[in-house]
Amino acid sequence: MKFLLILLHIYFVSFLDKPEKTAPQLSPRAIEQRQKWNIPTDQMDYPVSPMYMDSLRRMGAKIMHKSRWMNGVTCELKDELVQKVRALSFVTNVEMTRDNSAPIYSPRKRSPAWTAATATTEDRYISDAQLALYNLQPLHYAGYEGQDILMTVCDGGFTNANSMSCFRREQELGHFDFTDNADDFYGWSGVHGTECLSTISGITTYYRGAATRANYYLMRSEEDATESPKEMDNLVAALEKADSLGVNVFSVSLGYAYFDNDSWSLNAQTDLDGQTTRCSRAATIAARKGMLVVVAAGNEGTNAWRTISAPADADSILTVGAVDTDSLVADFSSYGPSSDGRIKPEVCAVGRQTALIYPDGQIVYSNGTSFAAPLIAGLAASLWSALPDENAMQIRQRIIRSAHRYAHPDRANHIGYGIPDAWAAYTMSTEAVSEVRPASAVSSQKIMQNGQLYILRDGKLYDVLGHRIE
Repeated sequence: MKFLLILLHIYFVSFLDKPEKTAPQLSPRAIEQRQKWNIPTDQMDYPVSPMYMDSLRRMGAKIMHKSRWMNGVTCELKDELVQKVRALSFVTNVEMTRDNSAPIYSPRKRSPAWTAATATTEDRYISDAQLALYNLQPLHYAGYEGQDILMTVCDGGFTNANSMSCFRREQELGHFDFTDNADDFYGWSGVHGTECLSTISGITTYYRGAATRANYYLMRSEEDATESPKEMDNLVAALEKADSLGVNVFSVSLGYAYFDNDSWSLNAQTDLDGQTTRCSRAATIAARKGMLVVVAAGNEGTNAWRTISAPADADSILTVGAVDTDSLVADFSSYGPSSDGRIKPEVCAVGRQTALIYPDGQIVYSNGTSFAAPLIAGLAASLWSALPDENAMQIRQRIIRSAHRYAHPDRANHIGYGIPDAWAAYTMSTEAVSEVRPASAVSSQKIMQNGQLYILRDGKLYDVLGHRIE
């Protein structure tokens, strides 16, 4: 008896156009906010063609995600069908994103760059020091703690987030899983997301998060078993879902640079330009659609990679590095610039010995830019609740302009503009932020001159190290 081995891999299939102009699938909240901030509906808002997807399904494709922003789908295909799909008149590209081989040990997932130690409970709020670093308590005392702001925390697992007493159940409006993981969303699939959420929404006798009155959605895009580019497309799906729900602040403490399969790895000198990966492009598009995206810079500062990863390289977002409560830069915090010369990270928050709440209810101290990012996301939510008529880019600009090194940013790109001051951000003049606009989703391109690769961005030329060419 002979057995036929059928290989199934995951691909992203890009489409040529959107022949059917069906109505954008946006919630009433999303529509209301776009009208409020004069954000027009455009080609990116139209859904992916049902006709094209049906054609793929008839060929045997299993569609996992559909991306209206990237105009394509993530799908599972038999290898024998790939060439046939590429030959379709409406398909422009077919890219493998996961080969479904046995997972390779991933040190970034199995041995994260942080340690935990039990915190004492002698003080009223153990979290006071990290909130005080960027002067957030005055906003809280004035009554602004994220009310009427809708957030998303996107991560890899939310163990016990539905049962922990430190979270107010009515503030979670729902959850979405964009992975292949069949585990219970709140089961022991990962604690990282719960820890990040606690820095925003956690509240106990001894702990207070950065935006404890904000409502939120939880989304899972990280797949524990592998490290593959498919996870970046999971993140795109999460960003698009958040946009359709009218989310204001999107916090993600994930990053991608190298994968289990070396053939997919990015080049730090050329590919971190905000345009190479779909997840970075999607983060910039989200900014254009009115969302403030907050991304952890990464924990590669002492490793060979050293620099940021995707989507931390996106434009018009806030990339967040790590410091301690004494304002000293954490050595593990990834740094910039982006490969087209932009300052990264833009701002910093406490990521060394961050106080957070573990899924068993204990308050612990942990290290990582993963925890600095949601602190800034919480700052943004509290600030936005105080200034509800401003748009995402104005809130972003207030945060950056309030940072302690705004006038003299760190050109070594370890802390960027520095540590924000929430109260200063709130009280600064509206004229300082009135004309802010998000960057275009396609703002740079790679060009070759005399056999050398350069980056052209906004009419300015940069070398592959991000240095301006005069």
